[in-house]
Amino acid sequence: MVSARAGKGPLGCIVSLLFVATISYFAINAGESYWDYIQFQDRMKQEARFAQHRSNATIARRLSAYADSLGLPEGAKKVNVRRSGRTIHIWAEYYEHIELPGMVREFLFHPEAVRTF
Repeated sequence: MVSARAGKGPLGCIVSLLFVATISYFAINAGESYWDYIQFQDRMKQEARFAQHRSNATIARRLSAYADSLGLPEGAKKVNVRRSGRTIHIWAEYYEHIELPGMVREFLFHPEAVRTF
């Protein structure tokens, strides 16, 4: 007598694929938001590196345009630039809505860059 093994029949395979597809959907959704955050923060660090040659308004305008090109929410376009002595601090705050199983959660992202010349 042959016994059926778990996941080896057509129904088990479909359920397994459905499970993997569902997890992948939510992971890609959350991962995309996090990837945009990393890119935006990296651009802030780059702007801070060359801040001696640019005004605060220019830095804020460039970062706001970059946030728009990434498709980030409006809050990300409100970039703050503060200089004190030989230090520059660049930051923004924005909320991203991320769909999770059975709910939509709001996550706060706070990219920033600090550099001393």
